[in-house]
Amino acid sequence: MKKAAIIIASGFEEGEALTIADIIKRAHLQCDLVGFEQEVKGGHEIIVRCDHILNETLLDYDMVILPGGRPGGQNLLENQDVISLVQYFNEHHQYIAAMCSGTVVLEKANVIKGKKVTGYTGYQDKLVSGDFVNEVAVFDQNIVTSQGPATPYPFAFKILEVFGKDITEMKERLMYNFAGGK
Repeated sequence: MKKAAIIIASGFEEGEALTIADIIKRAHLQCDLVGFEQEVKGGHEIIVRCDHILNETLLDYDMVILPGGRPGGQNLLENQDVISLVQYFNEHHQYIAAMCSGTVVLEKANVIKGKKVTGYTGYQDKLVSGDFVNEVAVFDQNIVTSQGPATPYPFAFKILEVFGKDITEMKERLMYNFAGGK
């Protein structure tokens, strides 16, 4: 079974992290919330109890996911363990996914050079080593990126496609297409 870990730091965007986890779990894949502490408070003061605390056991996962948030994205960016983890995943050709302000971690970790990426509005000035495109969710080589708080559904669907899942039925069950999604 494929395993994904969503790394959450204080100030994380709850709508991003929890929606992504929900959709991945609906696809019957393992998705764990991993925090700097056991309980992490999001940007809207929702406290989440994590499955694990950030440590080296994450090296066995197939994908690491970095949601955004303010100041969650900045807190991820300032954590050297997160930077090292992203670099390890890139060096070992494992998947890395980031959205919104979480994408700046990819720039600092130097893993997007020459890869197509997207991020929050104005992040073309922050993701300078990548090939920035204005798309909702993008996959290039081992990197999945997305734009912001309104895009966790297409982002999570892109992650499922990377894992080889057919998302047609799930989109139907979730009424995604009915709600105007593509």
